[in-house]
Amino acid sequence: MSNIPKIVILGAGYGGILTALRLQKELNYNEADVTLVNKHDYHYITTHLHMPAAGTDNPENARVSISKLIDEFKIDFVKSTVVQIRPQDKKVILEDGTLSYDYLVIGLGGEPETFGIPGLGEHAMNIRSINSVRLIREHIEYQFARFKREPHRTDYLTFVVGGAGFTGIEFVGELSDRIPELCKQFDVDPALVKIYNIEAAPTALPGFDPELVEYGMDVLTKKGVTFRIGTAIKECSPEGVVVGEGEEIKSATVIWTGGIRGNRLIEEAGFETMRGRVKVDEFLRSPGNENIYIVGDNSLMFNPEGRPYPPTAQIAMQQGVVCAHNLVASIRNQPPKGFTFSNKGTVASLGKGEAIGIAFGKKYKGRVAAWLKKAIDLRYLFIIGGISLVLRKGKFL
Repeated sequence: MSNIPKIVILGAGYGGILTALRLQKELNYNEADVTLVNKHDYHYITTHLHMPAAGTDNPENARVSISKLIDEFKIDFVKSTVVQIRPQDKKVILEDGTLSYDYLVIGLGGEPETFGIPGLGEHAMNIRSINSVRLIREHIEYQFARFKREPHRTDYLTFVVGGAGFTGIEFVGELSDRIPELCKQFDVDPALVKIYNIEAAPTALPGFDPELVEYGMDVLTKKGVTFRIGTAIKECSPEGVVVGEGEEIKSATVIWTGGIRGNRLIEEAGFETMRGRVKVDEFLRSPGNENIYIVGDNSLMFNPEGRPYPPTAQIAMQQGVVCAHNLVASIRNQPPKGFTFSNKGTVASLGKGEAIGIAFGKKYKGRVAAWLKKAIDLRYLFIIGGISLVLRKGKFL
């Protein structure tokens, strides 16, 4: 038994869970000892978090119990927090123990990138986890209750979302749907509520199709969102944000969606990183460490034009599949497979019944794009949990 290779997977995000599930499928019993480590006993669907954050859905619908996904006879699940990675010792230090490994997969997820903007780390909230979206939802509701006690404080009803990438756009879409409901519940004049979406780049959804971006911004503007494009947040404080050339927007709610960096544990472990991400080789391995694979937000890969791929769920899922294949190949002394990203398309939700997207080489908008978004979500549930998970969770997505 001691000759059986030990595979440790850190993180049950998209990359980690797909790696684990594919290993579960491809490995024979007793061919490897696989351990999956995650700080929660559930996998959460990151691309769905904007809905519970705004309060348009229950946070429970965005999470799936890991025990319902894995075969406990093939994969050991350890609920713990990673404290340190020691590549030189082939060990991972957890808050309550130590794991040794022959092969390591790092998929610990990213952290908010604040770009050094003063106060952003301390005073802005982030859509990053089940717990963070619970906090945002309760915070938003609380602002309406506070306003009823202090009706001169319009900053309670001013919501600033930093970043107009996919998360920012999808969140303001849901928030603009939720506001009328909250106004009715708390008897607040909807005209007093302000939603600002602030983006430093010259366009919302940078890199996305301009025609669809224009359509999306038009839909959201009609729903009450004020865009400040080409405007940088210079500072964040408990009173709000300073933007552009010193303009102050007073707000009790600042939500930052403006960027993701890798994980500090990777930098601390001595890997060469760019903003906390490791430039992996074509087989998803860390340079100089043929037994260490890095996936998802922690990996850095470049497209044929030489630009880094954005850290999306789609690329993490595909990396997980290839990572598992290469782990099995290494154990069986077979050649590894190079990773090539296959873009299946991208869809951004704009709230209930509205979305924009590109798939199968065509542009989609409105209700058709919203249906497409739903189909993508259902496909993911099927990939990780089969038809039973689709039937259990599909109606909520």
